[in-house]
Amino acid sequence: MSELEKLKKIKARERRNNIIVIVLAVVLVAVGVLYYLQNKEHKVIVNELNAEKDSIQMELSSLVVSYDSLQTENDTINEQLFVAQAKVKDLLIEIEQTKRVSLEKINSYQKQVTTLRTIMRDFVVQIDSLNRRNQELMAENLEVKEQFKRSETEKQQISEEKDRLERNLQRAAVLQVRELMAEALNSRNKDTRFASRAERIRIYFIINENITARRGSKNIYVRIMRPDQLLMSKSADNLFQFEDLRIQYSAMREVVYEGHNLPVAIFWDNTNEPELMSGTYTIDLFADGHNIGTTTLELR
Repeated sequence: MSELEKLKKIKARERRNNIIVIVLAVVLVAVGVLYYLQNKEHKVIVNELNAEKDSIQMELSSLVVSYDSLQTENDTINEQLFVAQAKVKDLLIEIEQTKRVSLEKINSYQKQVTTLRTIMRDFVVQIDSLNRRNQELMAENLEVKEQFKRSETEKQQISEEKDRLERNLQRAAVLQVRELMAEALNSRNKDTRFASRAERIRIYFIINENITARRGSKNIYVRIMRPDQLLMSKSADNLFQFEDLRIQYSAMREVVYEGHNLPVAIFWDNTNEPELMSGTYTIDLFADGHNIGTTTLELR
């Protein structure tokens, strides 16, 4: 082989090596850029999740302070307050101890905070009602107070018996409803969209056929939340069991369910009540300790 051919081979090998080095350099730069972008995106997501976690912690801390401010002499509500407040503190501790958060955990925490906030609003309404009643009782004489005490004892006994029956009903299958709607009625029982003309609210729905659900008498409860987020209720004693708390209801109807489709209408009578306000009303249905439907009513 001549010197010229050797020289050509050496130059060809050098060009090939240079090309390989350039390709490897390009690949290395591309991998580095990709890693940088992925790492940057990951940091953004982590920062957003941590910010949402901090927001939830602040809201839970605010709930703890709000629970501390609630005061009542009612032992039953105090026990329920203790249980609810313990849930808030336990959730706060759980979040504080969570080092790595995910979108799934954040969504779960947000749902729990919403539930705890709703329960606290119910406590505020109950305690406010109890405080007003206590002020009225202080103006009455001893005989009336004793009669009231006996009446409360009887109501408690009835309530305990009702709770026992409701616990038995909870073993049944959850009822399903369809065609749930709410409408306001005027003095002529005609549909109206004006709050000033509404005298009743009619809640209509159909309980679906369900061969697995227990048949017989069932209480269907309605909770009507006003646009200002206050519950509409005739009495502070209108309570029913939901999960591990007793909460107020707006209206109730007892039905006999035989496992077939059952149309039901429940009414809120606004006679002798303050005039309904404009805005969106939220209506929830409960049966057997479960929320079985939600709808809204818009009044002008």
